[in-house]
Amino acid sequence: MAKDFLAGTKDRYDVVVIGSGLAGLTGANVLAKQGYSVLLLEHHYQLGGMATWFKRKGGHIFDISLHGFPVGMKKSCRKYWTNEIAESIVQLEGIRFENPQFSLRTSFTRQDFTRIITEDFGIPFETVDAFFAHARSMNFYDDQSKTTREMFEEFFPGRTDVQRLLMEPITYANGSTLDDPAITYGIVFSNFMSKGVFTFRGGTDKLVQQMQAELEANGVDIRIRSLVEEIEVTPDRRASAVVVNGKRIECGAILSNANIKSTILRLVGEDHFAPEFVEETKAVRLNNSSCQVYIALKPGMSFDDSCGDLLFHSEHTGFDVDAMLSKNVSSRTFSFYYPQTRPGSDRWLIVSSTNANYSDWAHLSDEQYEADKKDLCETTLDCLEQYVPGIREKADWVEASTPRTFQHYTRHLQGASFGTKFEGLKVSQTLPEQIGGLFHAGSVGIIMSGWLGAVNYGVITSNEVDKYLTPAAATV
Repeated sequence: MAKDFLAGTKDRYDVVVIGSGLAGLTGANVLAKQGYSVLLLEHHYQLGGMATWFKRKGGHIFDISLHGFPVGMKKSCRKYWTNEIAESIVQLEGIRFENPQFSLRTSFTRQDFTRIITEDFGIPFETVDAFFAHARSMNFYDDQSKTTREMFEEFFPGRTDVQRLLMEPITYANGSTLDDPAITYGIVFSNFMSKGVFTFRGGTDKLVQQMQAELEANGVDIRIRSLVEEIEVTPDRRASAVVVNGKRIECGAILSNANIKSTILRLVGEDHFAPEFVEETKAVRLNNSSCQVYIALKPGMSFDDSCGDLLFHSEHTGFDVDAMLSKNVSSRTFSFYYPQTRPGSDRWLIVSSTNANYSDWAHLSDEQYEADKKDLCETTLDCLEQYVPGIREKADWVEASTPRTFQHYTRHLQGASFGTKFEGLKVSQTLPEQIGGLFHAGSVGIIMSGWLGAVNYGVITSNEVDKYLTPAAATV
């Protein structure tokens, strides 16, 4: 008989959380610590969403995608998770840019970027300082009509090299483009610019396992391989239950960490929403996806530490989002994982990441799909050869993932690695106004993408769930 992954679940919980991305995990933890009974449902066999990992023969463990986040992650993890998790967050100091316009290394701090832009690019200090101050002052309630392109032209007119330096890492980080609202750039960029880029020492597997232990200690009922098929809504438009693996479970509120469009249009259904809200939801644009190539070196093999931690490589003549998304890859970000990345390990790993369009991969025949993945691996190794000589002889394992891979494992629509464009945030935030007790926290609106955005959005939304479940306390 097939295993019943819902064996022993209760008939009713205060809160059901759908999906175990960082927003779902954090929301579940906050609510459990507030005393609510919480059921966390994940369709995959392990937790984490895009913040996850996989193992391959030979003892290799790969983190999925790129994991760099601002220093604010330490504070959020200390407050909403544990000190142990917070203390494992460390700075990546070796950031490299290699492209036809410039070659440089940076600690990715405001001070170092100011030095580079003034000394190497010849921009007056006053201009650079004014740009950073402007970005730092931006918030969600600012003018949303100004684009990032217009902001750059205001401070650095015609300087495509400066714009590339400032824009390229953020595009890799959350899919932003020059034509997105300037506030989506300013908020994210200024967070990184405070003290640089950070990551989790020990690997994503250690992080998620520590989070799972904390969730269980706080009483969260965690169920994997549990696919939510439906969200039930009462006639007076209140979320009342979920149907998961064919079983109905009642609840007082639901926090969905699934894609905002699939939550509304598939799990609930259009008939339960106002027509104008449905149209607004349908108009939300998904962000792009990505491809990765995972490379593990043979035991005893290594690469020089001069490779750095993050390497932004491009053969393109200028910053071009379309070129970054092209299946004919000219831009890659290499993450170099040293043994100290996973203390106790002697493994050296490299993950190459490229932004990608789902449409380029979605409809290939199985034969062509496998051939194109092989080509992606080969061209990535060709590129990597200039930084790690003899990489083919050193490599023990090489494989690729594509937007189709991400759609399969995360159920993100079109494999969207970075959720939705900016307009998705409004739909996400106003969802409870349409259906009482139904909340959403996930990668939406670009500024709520990435590890820090996901954790903080999980906190914000869990507080709204608390207010809904205890309305009297909310008025005190």
